[in-house]
Amino acid sequence: MLIKKLAVTLLGAGFLYNLAGINLAYGQVLDNSANTQTEDTQAARTTKKRTAKKVPAMRNRVYSQLARAQKLADEGVKISGFEVLDEVKERIDSLNSYERAMLWNFYAFMYYGNEDVDSAIEHFELVIKEEAIPDSLYLSTVYSLAQLSMQQQNYPQALAYLQQWQENNTKALTTSQHMMFAQIYYQDKQFEKVITEVEQAISLAQQNNATIKENWLILQRASYYELKQPEQVIKVIEQLVRLYDKPEYWLQLAGMYGEVGQEDKQLAVMEASWQAGHITKANDVMTLAQLYRFHQVPYKAAVLLEQAIANGTVIASEKSLEALAQAYVAAKEDEKALPVLTKASEIADTGKFDVQLAQAYLNLERWPAAIASANKALLRGDISREGDMYLVIGMAKFNLQAFDESLIAFTQAQKIPTSAKTAKQWFHYVEREQGQHERLAMLN
Repeated sequence: MLIKKLAVTLLGAGFLYNLAGINLAYGQVLDNSANTQTEDTQAARTTKKRTAKKVPAMRNRVYSQLARAQKLADEGVKISGFEVLDEVKERIDSLNSYERAMLWNFYAFMYYGNEDVDSAIEHFELVIKEEAIPDSLYLSTVYSLAQLSMQQQNYPQALAYLQQWQENNTKALTTSQHMMFAQIYYQDKQFEKVITEVEQAISLAQQNNATIKENWLILQRASYYELKQPEQVIKVIEQLVRLYDKPEYWLQLAGMYGEVGQEDKQLAVMEASWQAGHITKANDVMTLAQLYRFHQVPYKAAVLLEQAIANGTVIASEKSLEALAQAYVAAKEDEKALPVLTKASEIADTGKFDVQLAQAYLNLERWPAAIASANKALLRGDISREGDMYLVIGMAKFNLQAFDESLIAFTQAQKIPTSAKTAKQWFHYVEREQGQHERLAMLN
């Protein structure tokens, strides 16, 4: 979120003139969030209840000059507008409190129109130093100071002005005003107060059958996250899904379900996201595939990965091909795993996929292919369980009734600690089978 500038220009500020006074309407700050917090000694001001004073009338000649400055500004002749204000300023000692306040007010809006926010703040501050001004002008100016301080990312000062405004405001806060407090509290890291203000804004919106705005919920979610309350974060994201149904909220919800250990819900949300077309990134596809494997549905993982690779969502890399092959193997679909492993073997620099090919061929009782893949794996090297390849060769050779070659392979496997026990058992088994085979051959 970025701070949106005040929706105020001299043309759109809504100046309404009459001889008794000038009323001002101005835009609201719609949104705020920034990532840096600035300190300012000016923020150390204390709020105070303003004492009402009798407001003097604006004299006609002052009104005429301010109106002329307004007209020039509306016509885009800003320099001339400032010149007219300067003419009034030259007679500052002859102005009453209200006239001075309105002069500073005009200066402030002129400076804001020139994007000179510092000067605008300076002149708004001069407005509220004048005591004999209408309460409406005082309140609107203090609120503008809070908004401009936010725009300058001076959040302590913004909070001080907003509290000063609230101290003198007799009306109930609107949803926008609650949210302005919430935004400033967030920057001041007062996250519990953020949540309180957002909840009040939501409650008020519900009472008035108004829309609960998306950025309110985003701020609420961020505050619960900062407070390390994942269950509350989930509730807010569930509401974001219901009200705004954006892909990122579905994925955030799935992630939070996973964070609190609700993997069943995580899978359900991820699967719904995939079916709705919300999953467009490779990492999210891989996450869903892992969830399928975790929930013992590897075939769904394989179908998902194959589809994602085919449509380009996931690149056919060693990692993705390995995941696809493993899913097929886990689903007892070794035949479908073969072309995937073959392709992975072609792009790999090591024999790790040849290891998996050897095992798949062995499962499919394709003995020569199993032997070839195992030998290729041993030749290419850099494999984690070398002994397993000698076991594959030994088993395949045994099934081909090449007993001597089988025994040689099991002898090699016995030299490797990880496969020694299994190899020894197979060695003795093959010896017995070989002896029985030779005795039967002699009888025939």
